[in-house]
Amino acid sequence: MRKIVPGAYIGTTFSCSETIPFSDKEEDIQAAFRADILLNRLFIEPALGYGYPREDFKFLEKLELHNKAWKFTGRMQFDFDFIGLQNYFPIVIKYNPLIPVINASEVKASKRNVPRTAMGWEVNAASFYRIIKKFSSYHTIKDIIISENGASFKDRLVDGVVNDVERIDYFSQYLSELLQAKREGMNIKGYFVWTLTDNFEWAEGYHPRFGLVHVDFKTQLRTVKNSGYWFRDFLKR
Repeated sequence: MRKIVPGAYIGTTFSCSETIPFSDKEEDIQAAFRADILLNRLFIEPALGYGYPREDFKFLEKLELHNKAWKFTGRMQFDFDFIGLQNYFPIVIKYNPLIPVINASEVKASKRNVPRTAMGWEVNAASFYRIIKKFSSYHTIKDIIISENGASFKDRLVDGVVNDVERIDYFSQYLSELLQAKREGMNIKGYFVWTLTDNFEWAEGYHPRFGLVHVDFKTQLRTVKNSGYWFRDFLKR
């Protein structure tokens, strides 16, 4: 790409979640540390040229002994122009000796009495800020683009209007944290809402609605939600 498209702006994107210990117990802290390696660091660090975080998770050293392909990780390194982050929610982790290798399991948002979306994902804008800060600490990353962020709620179309106040509140919180990160010098170059229109959401099908535009899947009628109008006015300001 570098050779055939001069001036191309080349990057890749990673799905990431802040891992938070369930308690201040050392076993929960270490469980969250291991989860962070597998959920976040295991992908970004080889791409940036740091290799796999073997020293922090001894199990990876054992894998290396049995997988000769790992010695070619140098080929994964690339001088990316930007790194994209797909972030929606944090994951709270507790120690669980019954789970092999990682000895950790997630404590769902529904068990913790926290604000959450229709998908059961925790709404936590402060965590959004912290995950951006975490990736910004990799000094070889030039630019960061938030390639996915958004929320599903139980939208209702009433008399041609979708008054999705929860989604507006969500974006108000998350964009405020994004602005704070930018003001602190984190090199954020873009933000993409997931998503423009209601869509097919993987194994969940058409039930979850993430869009700024409501879609009637029987008639294909599109209706801009109040969050869509809010985002339009936000961008104008």
